[in-house]
Amino acid sequence: MAAALITWGGWDGHQPDQVAALFAGWLRAAGMEVEVTDSLSCFDDPGRLAALSLIVPVWTMAEIGKEQAEHAAAAVASGVGLAGCHGGMCDAFRSNVTWQFMTGAQWVAHPGNDGVPYRVRTVGAHPLISGIPDFDVETEQYYLHIDPAVTVHAVCDFPVVAGPHSPNGPVEMPVVFTKRWGQGRVYYNALGHQAEVVASGPAAELMRRGLLWAAR
Repeated sequence: MAAALITWGGWDGHQPDQVAALFAGWLRAAGMEVEVTDSLSCFDDPGRLAALSLIVPVWTMAEIGKEQAEHAAAAVASGVGLAGCHGGMCDAFRSNVTWQFMTGAQWVAHPGNDGVPYRVRTVGAHPLISGIPDFDVETEQYYLHIDPAVTVHAVCDFPVVAGPHSPNGPVEMPVVFTKRWGQGRVYYNALGHQAEVVASGPAAELMRRGLLWAAR
């Protein structure tokens, strides 16, 4: 049976325990064996990581050990999938560049903070977004520093909220993207400030598909 590891922790404001439980339910419903832990010690054993089908980090900020990050990166490079959302994956370990390189983005701002209304638009043609219409959300709008190698599947427009970034003019900011890391698939969705944001509707379907797409 395919095995997934979900590890959660970091800043409590992102409800990492509830997000982890939501993802675990989807993966179990898809027939996967799921381990959920609130410790980064799960990254200590490289052999154990390499035997997984999927790693799902749900950590905002916090600190990861250098060897732990290297073990995770090696596992994904060997073919283990990596998938996550919001700060739980791309604002997880700000001081670790290996993690940032592997995940494909780093959060730098959310102008207007929580409660910003904006539209998410799917782009391109990919099974991850097939049949999913554009949709509106009211939540944090992430401004990300993005790896130019990613493949973007959904975007939103900046700026919605005025600020020092506004004079640069309008830009399309990736909301959903994928990339490869060695033999592994990487999936990221910038939605998910709290569990309810990705618990239902198009946002939930995007996330559920992404988890399964990434899994080996």
